[in-house]
Amino acid sequence: MTDRDGVWFAVVASQGVQTTAVVPEMVDQIVRGFPWPKSMRWGSGTLRWVRPLKRIIALFDGAVVPFDVDGIPSGDVTEGHRFMGSGQPFTVKDFADYRAGLEREFVLLDAVDRRLRILEAAKAVCADRGLVLVDDDGLLDEVAGLAEWPTPILGDMDPAFLDLPPEVIRLSMKVHQKYFAVRDPARDGLAPNFVVVANVEASDGGKALAAGNSRVLSARLNDARFFWDEDRKVGFDTWLKKLEGVTFHARLGTMADRVERIAALAREIAPLVGADPAQAERAARLAKADLASAMVGEFPELQGIMGGYYARAGEGDAVADAIRDHYKPQGPADTVPTAPLTVAVALADKLDTLAGFWTINEKPTGSKDPFALRRAALGAIRLILSNQLRFSIDRLFDVQILRHQIGSSPDHAGLLKDLLETAARGGIYGPETRERVASAEATGPDWLARVRDHDPALSDDLRGFLHDRLKVDLREQDIRHDVIDACLQKEGGCDLTMLVRRVEALRSFLATEDGTNLLAGYKRASNILKAEEKKGPIPTGMVDMNRLVLPQEQALAASVQRARMDVEAAVAAEDFAAAMRALAGLRAPVDDFFVAVMVNSDVPEERDNRLKLLGQVRDVMGQVADFGLIAG
Repeated sequence: MTDRDGVWFAVVASQGVQTTAVVPEMVDQIVRGFPWPKSMRWGSGTLRWVRPLKRIIALFDGAVVPFDVDGIPSGDVTEGHRFMGSGQPFTVKDFADYRAGLEREFVLLDAVDRRLRILEAAKAVCADRGLVLVDDDGLLDEVAGLAEWPTPILGDMDPAFLDLPPEVIRLSMKVHQKYFAVRDPARDGLAPNFVVVANVEASDGGKALAAGNSRVLSARLNDARFFWDEDRKVGFDTWLKKLEGVTFHARLGTMADRVERIAALAREIAPLVGADPAQAERAARLAKADLASAMVGEFPELQGIMGGYYARAGEGDAVADAIRDHYKPQGPADTVPTAPLTVAVALADKLDTLAGFWTINEKPTGSKDPFALRRAALGAIRLILSNQLRFSIDRLFDVQILRHQIGSSPDHAGLLKDLLETAARGGIYGPETRERVASAEATGPDWLARVRDHDPALSDDLRGFLHDRLKVDLREQDIRHDVIDACLQKEGGCDLTMLVRRVEALRSFLATEDGTNLLAGYKRASNILKAEEKKGPIPTGMVDMNRLVLPQEQALAASVQRARMDVEAAVAAEDFAAAMRALAGLRAPVDDFFVAVMVNSDVPEERDNRLKLLGQVRDVMGQVADFGLIAG
């Protein structure tokens, strides 16, 4: 450690080890610890692996590195494709020889090569029939790991199945059979075909393989048709009743409880996004119902999608679309809903998830996020910013946290509803809410005490988590964390849309020469003021214009007065670009001031007046952002 900079450092030295000594232990640990989703044990050994291991090739510098894993010795011998290869083991001398030898024996070693072969050949067999492959990167990666010598084959399916929802057909193909869907570019929807990836080049061109896979697919789609028909006979009322017996989380109640909370929140959000409150409540009440349907029980990936299909006949398109899309956006590549009704339900779903798990202190820690709360927060942020929504997120968090804390109280439903509506208008800590609690607490239910004792830190912590996710999102747009932090300290941090506008304006300002130089001037003024504050209270209040001796300090005082009025007007109008332009007018006067004026004058009155002037510079700039948090 050095006295000058206070930095700790360590020097760590380790002795080198021969590669041939490291490889045996390393390979053994990798093989035994490999996280296969499914594995097996064979013979009398202890090793678990996805398939029985037969050989291990370990070569370094042209020689075998000797070791064994569970009795399987290392060596330099391997063999090719089980059916298409020669059946004769062969020796390899290096990696290039290994790759080439396997390819001669009909094994593509590299998954990237297999992926490319599948994609090109699948598109080719579709093009031969005037069809187009439906892209599916996840399935492509999966089948690339299943076939050593992948050979795509186009098959036919019964056209009668095309009356099923296309998502059902695609998922039946993908999940059960690993088939790719196909479409006809001349018309909408899927074509009555599929692409299966075989592991051999069949002598008949794959006709028998295609026919056999077609029969299997028909059986799968008949199952799907049964679920589709039965679900449409049952309907939403039955499913909603079933949700009363489905636990969402042991400490957060049933799925039916969650539906009630989301429906209430969606109704409150609706006016903020331009949606009809009654419709929003209805869509939210039905959004989770398909979780109890037979189709979603078979294909959980279709939750929401199937609810949209089932609702379209009786509830109308707007409600059906809201049900279908309320899980969106589920990732950075997912589309963001823009229909007001859908936005209300999607936002209510995500905010209720966050409020609920914060209430029971189940927050993400480090790399662990079992309840996907980071994804929920990013989804809420994207919904707000993409739709330019304007409201305070704190108010919604407060009310929804309160819902989780007091639970459902059927005996006092009227009082509970009245209280929540009061809180939604004026906040949990607003005087109207406090008065309502006080008047009811003497004879009211026990949960009123929990309203009285509601911890504001809970909402603050949740808002901080949302801000952290916002930083991650903005960082991908090359906006620095310190620029965001500088704006978070100002009023409006709960209005994410206004916050981002302020951040973008500040970033643009700091990229200019005026912004860079004014920031340097701010830092200098702030450092002087901090140094004086250590000696004692610094003078505050209005600058005495009569004691401004030098023209540079007179010019700065006049510029500060103009800037204050312009900045106040711009911030009030939420025109942050104009606010930055007003600050830019301070750049030259600040520069001139520090060149010509000595702040610590021997005349106490001059010194105090100049410190007041620097304090006003800091205050005016502070109306826009906390420039003290910006590096540079």
